[in-house]
Amino acid sequence: MNAPSRIVSLDQFRGYTVAAMFFVNFLGGYACMHPVFTHHGNYCSFADLVMPQFFFAVGFSFRYTFPRMLDKSGPWPAYRKAIKRNLGLILLGAVYYGLDGSYGSWSQIQALGTVGFLQATFRSTMFEALTHIGLTGLWLLPVILTTTRGLWAFMFFSGSLHLGLSRLFYYDWGMRHGMIDGGQLGFMSWAIPTIAGALACDWMRGKGPSRALAPLFGWGVLLSLLGYGLACLNNVHHVIAGSNPLQGVWRWLAPLPFTPPTLPQDMWMMSQTSCSVSYTAFGAGGSLLLYALFVVMCDIAPLRLGVFRTFGSNALAAYLIHTTVQGAVAPLAPGDSPMWYAFTAFAVFLGITYLFVRYFEKNNIYIRL
Repeated sequence: MNAPSRIVSLDQFRGYTVAAMFFVNFLGGYACMHPVFTHHGNYCSFADLVMPQFFFAVGFSFRYTFPRMLDKSGPWPAYRKAIKRNLGLILLGAVYYGLDGSYGSWSQIQALGTVGFLQATFRSTMFEALTHIGLTGLWLLPVILTTTRGLWAFMFFSGSLHLGLSRLFYYDWGMRHGMIDGGQLGFMSWAIPTIAGALACDWMRGKGPSRALAPLFGWGVLLSLLGYGLACLNNVHHVIAGSNPLQGVWRWLAPLPFTPPTLPQDMWMMSQTSCSVSYTAFGAGGSLLLYALFVVMCDIAPLRLGVFRTFGSNALAAYLIHTTVQGAVAPLAPGDSPMWYAFTAFAVFLGITYLFVRYFEKNNIYIRL
C-alpha cells in the first residue's frame, strides 16, 4: 500500500528508535560493550529506553490518525478497524514470539486441564513488543478521542491501577513466572509512554513545532523526575524496614538512571522486565525530551537522514526483517569478539536489513496492520 502523508519529525524519531533497537539487540550482549547498552531488568539502561520510545510513537500516530479515520469512514467502521488492527498485532505477536506450551503427549494436556493448559501456554513468551502494543491500543481505544486533560487523567488512572495490582499480587506473581516486559498486565504501564505520545501530538497540532517545544521539554523533565522519584521509594522502603545500609541523604535516593542498583529489587525500581511505573514514567519523559530534539532538527531545521526515513516509515517491516537477518549474521560473531569484529558484524547486519527495507520503500510496499 502507498504511504500516507508523513510527519517528518515523527518518522525521523521512529527511524532513530528502530536503529537504536538494532544496535542494542545486536551488540548489547557482546563482552566488549558497556553494560549500559544491554538490558538488565533491575535498572534503566540506554537499551531500556528504546521500548518506551516505540510506544510514544504508537501513541502519537494513534492520536493523529484515528480522528481522520473517524471523519472518513464514520464511528463504527473506524472503531472496528482499530479493534481488528490491535487484535491482529496480538495474533502476530503470539505467532512471532511463540507460546510457552510444549507437550510431548496428550496425557500431559489432559493432566493440566483447561485452566492449567491456558496458564501454561499463554504465561509469558508471547508478551513482547507487538503483543503489548496491541493490548495497549485496545486499552486506550475508549479514551483516544478524549481531551488533553482526559488523557492525563487516564495516564494517572492506568499507572495507579498497575501500581495497585502490582502491590496486591501481580509483581511477585509475574517475577515468579518469567514475566517479559510487564507480562499480561503490562499494557496498563505501557499506556504511560503511549499517552505521552498522544499528548505530544496534541501539542504539535495545536501549537505548531516552535510553541510545542515548551510543553515537550517541560513535561519531559517532570515525567522523568516523577519516574526517578517513584524509584526512590525502593530506598524509602528499605529505610523504614531497617535494611538500608546507606548513610545520610543517599539512603533515601535511588541510584541515578543507567547505574546498577545497590538494594534488592522490588516493584518500585526501574525495570523493563516488570514494566514498573517508575520505568515507564521515566521512559515517557525521556521520549518527550528526545522528540523535542527531533522537532528542532526536522520540523524547525531541515535535517533529514535517509536511513531514519526508510526505517521510520516502514517500522513494522524493519522489525520483522531484522530478527531473521540477525539470526543469520550473529552466529558468525561470538560473544567474546573484539570490538572491531563485533561492529563489523553489526554493520553487515544493519546493511542487509536496510537493503530489504529500502527495497520495500522504493517499491511503495508498506506493511501495516
